[in-house]
Amino acid sequence: MKNGKIIIVDDDETLISTFQTLLYLEGFSNAEFFTKPQKALEYLQDNIPDLIVSDFMMPEMNGLEFLSGANKLYPEVSKILLTGYADKENAIKAINDVGLYKYITKPWDNDDLILNIKNGIERSYLLSRLRQKISELKQAKTELEKYSHNLEDIIKERTADLLESNAKLNGIFANCADGIILVDDAGNIEQVNQACENTFGLAGSSIKKHNLSEIIRSPNKNILENFKSDDSEFFIRDCVIYNSLSETEIPVDISFACITEDKNTRRFVGVMHDITEQKEADKLRDDFIAMLTHDLRTPLLAAIQTIKFFLDGSVGEISEKQRLLLSTMKKSNEDLLGLVNALLEVYKYDAAKLNLCKTDFNFKSLLDQIYSELKPLADTKKIEFKTDYEVDDDTKINADRGEIRRVICNLCGNAINYTNNNGKITITVSRKKNDLIFSVQDNGNGIPPEDIPHLFNRFSQGTSKKRSTGTGLGLYLSRQIIEAHNGKIWLESKLNKGSEFSFLLTNVIVSDKTIVTAK
Repeated sequence: MKNGKIIIVDDDETLISTFQTLLYLEGFSNAEFFTKPQKALEYLQDNIPDLIVSDFMMPEMNGLEFLSGANKLYPEVSKILLTGYADKENAIKAINDVGLYKYITKPWDNDDLILNIKNGIERSYLLSRLRQKISELKQAKTELEKYSHNLEDIIKERTADLLESNAKLNGIFANCADGIILVDDAGNIEQVNQACENTFGLAGSSIKKHNLSEIIRSPNKNILENFKSDDSEFFIRDCVIYNSLSETEIPVDISFACITEDKNTRRFVGVMHDITEQKEADKLRDDFIAMLTHDLRTPLLAAIQTIKFFLDGSVGEISEKQRLLLSTMKKSNEDLLGLVNALLEVYKYDAAKLNLCKTDFNFKSLLDQIYSELKPLADTKKIEFKTDYEVDDDTKINADRGEIRRVICNLCGNAINYTNNNGKITITVSRKKNDLIFSVQDNGNGIPPEDIPHLFNRFSQGTSKKRSTGTGLGLYLSRQIIEAHNGKIWLESKLNKGSEFSFLLTNVIVSDKTIVTAK
């Protein structure tokens, strides 16, 4: 309140000086003083006060006349009249005529005067806020009346839009080529479209008598487990539906999305896509690749063996230039043979035509063998290459030794290839109960976050920033091998800090040795 603007009008300069001292001592910093009422009115034309204090008896214009003029400009501002005892009647009359807040008789009590000044400023603030609220309420009332006037038209317009949207949705639902199914969070079927009826070979009324788990088979897990999660969207791949009319099984992919916000009564809409043609195309493609790779292996092996005869001198001496060209040819043929072999392995896993040959073997022994083979490659780049075993040296696992060897060689080989000279690579092996965890960490350039989800896909070559010269099948095949062992493979990477590839083999440890740490 002490920042409020105060206007003091008194023709007595002594009183003006007294006011200045009093207000200064009380901490009021925003006060204007006038000895002529007319000057004060001119000032008020452009300046809004919070309190006006005026003497009654003044020449040219008395206090009532001045306050009347001020009241026309600022009716809500508090006004105090200073008067003698003889002028009380005029002061009382002024309360009604000019909206006087207080009159104070001379001589006044300083404490009482300061209290009235503070209360007067606060009253001005309250009246100003009240006036503002009244204005806001009037504006709100006007807008409400306008809205109420148009509410009926708005409702009609919105209703028409909803009817149109509903008609479009019903048209999409009824005529969509893919099957659409509406279920609750327990998997009970509530509604299906015509395409869905055709897929099942049943009428909609018959389908709605079933639970989703009774008529759709998912190869991975119970289909109802998806509805119990907090996910609002999920995708179920490679489901199978039995068609009652044709007595055939139809493969489908189903995409579900939650269509209600209430977590207690969630409902899901699912779109089923028949992937029969896709499966047939995949089979034709895979059979072609299998035939192609098989038929390519024989001539490639023959070409490599023939070149070896020239290189080892079996067919006579050759010059250094001829040896260089033949060595290049041999390396190119071996690379091509490696690609053919990789394609063949991918095909076997994709087509589920490869049976794992699981045996019990010493994991450390396998890793030591791989380490000794790769160490020279790391040494050529002056890479610090080390292993950190957190399992007992005699720990054995039950898995396909050859396939696990392929994964480790691929992960470690990639780490060496993509780590800069004088870098660092650490292989870590640990266990959790009967699970084995393998990790290979490097301090290379890292992989952009946007490339990580695609890195284990077929033909993924490096990243969008740097391409690999390989086949793009190594990590994909590694994922297939680990998942065939019911394990999991993943990657953690940060740009310019390095990457860490890891895989988990569950319930594979067959040794009961106590866990120790070997550095």
